[in-house]
Amino acid sequence: MFAYIIRRLFYAIPILIGVNFITFALFFMVNTPEDMARAQLGAKQTTPEMIAAWKQERGYDKPLFFNTQANAENKVIDTLFVQESIKLFKFDFGQSDSGRQISADIYERMWPSLAIALPTFIIGLVTTIAIALLIVLFRGSPLDTATMILAVTIMSISGLFYIIAGQVLFSKIWHWVPISGYQPGLEGVKFLILPVFIGVFAGLGTGIRWYRSIFLEEMNKDYVRTARAKGLNDLSVLNGHVLRNGMLPILTGVVVVIPTLFMGSLIMESFFGIPGLGSYTIDAINAQDFSIVKAMVFIGSVLYIIGLVLTDISYTIFDPRVKLS
Repeated sequence: MFAYIIRRLFYAIPILIGVNFITFALFFMVNTPEDMARAQLGAKQTTPEMIAAWKQERGYDKPLFFNTQANAENKVIDTLFVQESIKLFKFDFGQSDSGRQISADIYERMWPSLAIALPTFIIGLVTTIAIALLIVLFRGSPLDTATMILAVTIMSISGLFYIIAGQVLFSKIWHWVPISGYQPGLEGVKFLILPVFIGVFAGLGTGIRWYRSIFLEEMNKDYVRTARAKGLNDLSVLNGHVLRNGMLPILTGVVVVIPTLFMGSLIMESFFGIPGLGSYTIDAINAQDFSIVKAMVFIGSVLYIIGLVLTDISYTIFDPRVKLS
């Protein structure tokens, strides 16, 4: 297994280089270093000398992918893409274009993101599995049909609708919870109730359909028929056999998501004014702060790759028949 993990990590290097290349290409197709300098210095007060100094200080005076003025291999090495990518692979995120330490900002902002993501993830997982087991127990009944219609309806509506409707209904009309904001500690729980509730509700449709299909597939297997032949009722079969055997695809799906939880939700944090990594990324895009954008994209890619590796490892742990080679 150790050799497999090392090999997968080596495979990740070209993937990360490709992600960086696309990030650099797309960002600088839309923005130029001059635009970024004006955004940071103030469009009405900048001079060409100030822009040139700003670019040189942050390395944006280098060519993007190919340096025609350099010699030999330096034509590729002495470029903005290679120099910044080397720093990223060292996890040296440096300073934002506004002068703040990016690593410190990430550490500070990941806690508000986790404060929303973890409860949403855990409550949503338990709720959807419980509902899926219930409708599998009553499969083919009106309850099953009604639940599936409701699940498809929930999936068909944009998440923005739930956010706006929740803010209007629970905050503006009923005044049950604050409409937005964040406060650390237990006193800040009131700010998390609404976004967590909306996050759980918006994910019910997809989760219920997915787990229902897993459990229904297990219900048609031979070991279930054998358990029934021994006199076990459906409830005992579900809890004692179907749930246990259905946990393999569930757990592997959970493992791939866990590393990315701290990245936050771009839309949720922006609408609820939560100072997490999601809103941090949105603010950086609006401010044309490429240092933050490339750092967040790189971290997201690394976490996703880690999640995939953990998924493969979890298969070997939960199913000894699976061998990594």
